[in-house]
Amino acid sequence: MSDRAIESGEGDALGPLLLKLLPEEEEEPSQSSNQASHGSSGKPPKRPHQGPDDFGSNPRDPLNFYHYAGMTAAAVIGGVVAVRAVPELLDTVGFTRTGISHSSLAAKMMSSTARANGGGVPSGSLVSNLQSKGATGLSTPTNILLGSAGALLGALLWDSYSSSRRTQY
Repeated sequence: MSDRAIESGEGDALGPLLLKLLPEEEEEPSQSSNQASHGSSGKPPKRPHQGPDDFGSNPRDPLNFYHYAGMTAAAVIGGVVAVRAVPELLDTVGFTRTGISHSSLAAKMMSSTARANGGGVPSGSLVSNLQSKGATGLSTPTNILLGSAGALLGALLWDSYSSSRRTQY
């Protein structure tokens, strides 16, 4: 069936129905009529599915897909790094499984806490909590909290990075 037949409703009974279902095609404005066709703002009309963050709500939109896929990957990486990095950091500072390392930052912290408290390290202090975590490892709730914080940080960093790349072009 020709376009003319569809537009006029000629032919079979689907003609008027197809006319309603088919979207109207917009003509490309010429350079000289660009200002007049877009009104006083001079901005071209927004594409379909375009939201305020320049990503569409259509999940099949490649820009939208790659943005959220990248954000998901950054969140996973951030969560894993946070859970793995904190025990390594405790070990590096001197809070090891075998106790506080000699001549480490942990030893200096313990010494200054003991001097401030009359010769002993009180239970519940920062040094005693860090030593406990260094010796026994982190608990499940602590790992969940660290993983969540790392995932949030990773997602925010990706969003900031991808936003700055979008505005460059």
